[in-house]
Amino acid sequence: MVLVKALPHAAKKHGETVCCAGVTQDREWRRQYPIHFRRLKDQFGRWDWIEYDWIKPGGEDRRAESRRVQEDTIKCCGNMPERERAQFLDRIIVPSTEVAASRSQSLALIRPTKSRFFWKRKTAKELEQEKQAYERAAQQLSFLDAELAALAPCPYAFKFDYETEDGKTHKATCDDWETAAMFYNWERKMGAEKALVEMGKVFNERYPAKGMVFAMGTHSRYPDIWLLVGVLRLDLVKQMALF
Repeated sequence: MVLVKALPHAAKKHGETVCCAGVTQDREWRRQYPIHFRRLKDQFGRWDWIEYDWIKPGGEDRRAESRRVQEDTIKCCGNMPERERAQFLDRIIVPSTEVAASRSQSLALIRPTKSRFFWKRKTAKELEQEKQAYERAAQQLSFLDAELAALAPCPYAFKFDYETEDGKTHKATCDDWETAAMFYNWERKMGAEKALVEMGKVFNERYPAKGMVFAMGTHSRYPDIWLLVGVLRLDLVKQMALF
């Protein structure tokens, strides 16, 4: 079941790719990379079940959860109903990334005890560098690929200050594609300023009040650094529901 679609990454080797992650029916984590998502025939979203053939990744990625997906084998197999999600995932939520690391995990769900969402406008230099990287990535085609328009970088970086169960405070930049998509959708409808205000209401009020978890993952090159790769609305599970 797909839980994470990170922002598209403009890589020199693979072009424009997306790192996805989720859990199996046995609640085991799986990372799918690299996926040329905008070129997929059978695209998928969060909470979708997918099947695919895979091989073990080579090179520097030694993370146990990683799978190199054979993209032409991906099949969508339905969606998990909202009423089932919280109870299914509750048992794999961990108190902190330190606990996840102690279990040799490179992916984890945590539920922050406190959080503050905010945004920061990217500099002109940052935007130009991202724009050029996306343009180069879009030009990396095989003879079978249809041409795609280069992605436009999001003008804002979305950030969280948060606290975990151990009382430690953290800072993170959100690498969740769905968060950026939320901004773009609302920007078209109401303009950038109002879109940012509404996003603040979602992540500072609505999600925390109902239940919110962070999907965290490590980078293959920097296994000790945890990145915020997904923000999920997930109900709190009453203890009685676990029996």
